Amino acid sequence: MKQPPIALFLTLLLGSALSVDASAAEFHIAPGGNDSNPGSLSAPLRTIQRGADLAQPGDIITVHAGVYRERINPPRGGESDTKRIVYQAAPGEKVEIKGSEVIKNWEKVQDDVWKVALPNSFFGSFNPYNDLIHGNWFFPRGRQHHTGAVYLNGDWLTEAAGLDDVLKPMGNAPLWFGQVDKENTTIWAQFKGVNPNEQLVEINVRRTVFYPDKPGRNYITVRGFTMRDAATPWAPPTAEQVGLIGTDWSKGWIIENNVVSHSVCSGISLGKYGDQWDNTAGSAGGYVKTIERAARNGWSQQCHLRL
Repeated sequence: MKQPPIALFLTLLLGSALSVDASAAEFHIAPGGNDSNPGSLSAPLRTIQRGADLAQPGDIITVHAGVYRERINPPRGGESDTKRIVYQAAPGEKVEIKGSEVIKNWEKVQDDVWKVALPNSFFGSFNPYNDLIHGNWFFPRGRQHHTGAVYLNGDWLTEAAGLDDVLKPMGNAPLWFGQVDKENTTIWAQFKGVNPNEQLVEINVRRTVFYPDKPGRNYITVRGFTMRDAATPWAPPTAEQVGLIGTDWSKGWIIENNVVSHSVCSGISLGKYGDQWDNTAGSAGGYVKTIERAARNGWSQQCHLRL
């Protein structure tokens, strides 16, 4: 009997999913691992990035339960839809990847207001508290907004327009404010009725969580993770669109069964790479020119997204 087109498609898809490259490797990642290990189940790696550095087309990176505070920059992708690189949470295990770090040593200022001073070296080359949200079609209405964020037990506070607002009695939404000088980044925050040193307090330190630094890292699968806390920039269609997880205009990605949250501007991005024309034309015509330049550079719209 001749199969209908949908049944035939599902049969081919199932056959593709069941075909396994016998030469493919599986790298295991665990909080108790070590990046000098081979990445076997009994001797896992410590960071997902180390697995990414080792993985070749057809390989699988299996991440075991725990919290991973890192940005994954896949250095390569797969070769085809059937020979991709797969990043996956171990079945039945909760895996969190965060762009934040835990902060202690808060000092009480007054009432529910606390502050912490961090050396700028803590942030390396990217400091979200000195990184303004800006770009085409963003209208800040007379105040500044930054890509930094402060979280108390998983919930984020609201950035204040100025320090005076944080020092006032707390309203319905707790506030934070950051100030960066030549040596330190100081953050003031409202923690109602709690000592932040006895709670889980985190701040954004990474721009993104899973994002290649160049286009063309194709045929990657990312599945089963909880990913959160990223200092992502504004993402108009006329500039590089960086998401907490994003493809950087690579093709053939599958992003499925993940929980993505607490990204300042963009959670999942399938969009534009960066170039010298970023944020130079906030108009429909500027957007059209963006697409035309991309087409001339060989971009084609081939991205699979499954949530």
